[in-house]
Parts: sequence; C-alpha cells; structure tokens
Amino acid sequence: MTKDSDNFFERVYQVAKLIPEGKVTSYGAIANYLGMSSGARMVGWAMNGSHVKDVPAHRVVNKKGLLTGKHHFEGANLMQQLLENEGVVIIDNQIQNLDTYFWDPMKELNIPL
Repeated sequence: MTKDSDNFFERVYQVAKLIPEGKVTSYGAIANYLGMSSGARMVGWAMNGSHVKDVPAHRVVNKKGLLTGKHHFEGANLMQQLLENEGVVIIDNQIQNLDTYFWDPMKELNIPL
C-alpha cells in the first residue's frame, strides 16, 4: 500500500472508533464521509487490518447489513457475538431492522476528518 492509502486507512479507523456501542455503519457510509464515494472496498481493506489498532471493526458491515467481514475475526462467530452483546439482532449473518442500528457518519459527525 502507498502512503496515501495508509493515511486513508487511519482516517477510516478514526471514523470507526466513533461508532457508538450498539450501532453499525457500512463500508460505503464511511467512504462517503471521507469523500471517496467509490471507496467502500478500500474501507473493507482497512477494516481487515484494524484488529491490532483497537478499532471496533465488528460495527462495520455491508450496505445490506450482512456480516461480510466476519471471516477476518478469530472464531467463526466472533463478529456476530460482539454485535449481539451490544444488543444488535442478527439472523443468518444479517442485521435485522438495519435502520434501527444504522449510524451514518454524514449525519452524526459535524467535523470532517
């Protein structure tokens, strides 16, 4: 990765650390907030490497609420367990009533990163 992507990853981590307990956001929502509307996949790459940076990556899901990043967690169901411990309802690897739990950084954060 380049220096620019490293900086982007750090900005992704800053946003992810602001997601409240019991809420989730999407890769695309973080990318949009950071001014990179087509950068959802790059946000996903950042989340893959975030576990050593104390980032709550379990709170970042795809736009449909699917736990697409779960295979990057230790244990088969750790991502789901972490979310369920925060009160998020999940059935068949998908968050139920996503609108209830969705946190949009564009609406919630008043400062650009």
